[in-house]
Amino acid sequence: MEAGIVGLPNVGKSTLFNALTKAGALAANYPFATIEPNVGVVPIPDDRLEVIRKHIESQKIVPAMLRLVDIAGIVKGASEGAGLGNKFLSHIREVDAILQVVRCFTKAPGGEDITHVEGTVDPLRDIEIINTELVLADLETVSGSVGKAERAAKSGEKENIARFHLLKKLEPVLNAGKPARSLKVDDPEETRVMKSLSLITSKKVLYVLNVDEDDVNGVGPLAQRVREHAAKEGSECVAVCAKIESELAELSDADRLEMLQSMGMTEPALARLARQAYHLLGLQSYYTAGPKEIRAWTVPIGSTAPQAAGVIHTDFERGFIRAEIYTVADLEKFKTEKAIKEAGKMRIEGKDYVMHDADVCHFLFNV
Repeated sequence: MEAGIVGLPNVGKSTLFNALTKAGALAANYPFATIEPNVGVVPIPDDRLEVIRKHIESQKIVPAMLRLVDIAGIVKGASEGAGLGNKFLSHIREVDAILQVVRCFTKAPGGEDITHVEGTVDPLRDIEIINTELVLADLETVSGSVGKAERAAKSGEKENIARFHLLKKLEPVLNAGKPARSLKVDDPEETRVMKSLSLITSKKVLYVLNVDEDDVNGVGPLAQRVREHAAKEGSECVAVCAKIESELAELSDADRLEMLQSMGMTEPALARLARQAYHLLGLQSYYTAGPKEIRAWTVPIGSTAPQAAGVIHTDFERGFIRAEIYTVADLEKFKTEKAIKEAGKMRIEGKDYVMHDADVCHFLFNV
């Protein structure tokens, strides 16, 4: 799973990235601090991994991972070359979702002002600027492809015809300032073409509300305005205080827990952000467990057992025979796989089985 972090300069993108990836020193307080994209891989907190290890001895735990791509701050007029322009947007065209960091804080922790590229703090204006620039970048891509697609469609090939028809539908949508995801696409061939276009505004958006230290749950007026906006467009939100997260990232487990409790928080922002990202993308986790490792694997909701096996290795999907499956709850109740089998809770599932969240699997295959 991969997410691209976007936002205006000085909204806390790089602070958040560094906190989540424990990447070290925070970015300087000036526009375009992130010229080249920063890429980090973040483990997703999952209590169920420890539950499994409590009952199955293993050398290591391997959590699911979220890959983050942090690009330069986007400014108004980027599509026309302002700031660094939009050339860096190519770095996030292949991601699965967009994390748009929105400034909902007013002052730095020390009370000093942090420069806002637009002069004032207005999260809805900031969202409109970012969304407009992303739409314009996609419009440039689509408009530049229509002519070539029209010529290719004359070949009569199904995919070429679908591409041309889809581009013609997308162009007026983007021209109207709407994201590509607002276009309802039902045709399977056009759905495949849409995915291949890698349009930024075709991806789902999670608004990350960078809030003040005294509003860690994002209930203040600035954050509430973003929540209302997101609800109207069918997007999701998660509140984060990037400054607090950067401090938490540097602490030991014990000190981190103490700091969280002192602030009335139950977990760092990464856990909330990861769950929201999972929900946004329609993903779930299943597990494999053995003496060498206990590992979480990420699959789309609705995946079949062979498709889930293919996440481990393509040979597993190609030669899939069956899967032995139980749940983390079963393991917690019966303590051992042997006891799970004796209780009749170890299921044998075939190629048509649809995976469930928290399944623990042993795959049998032959190639």
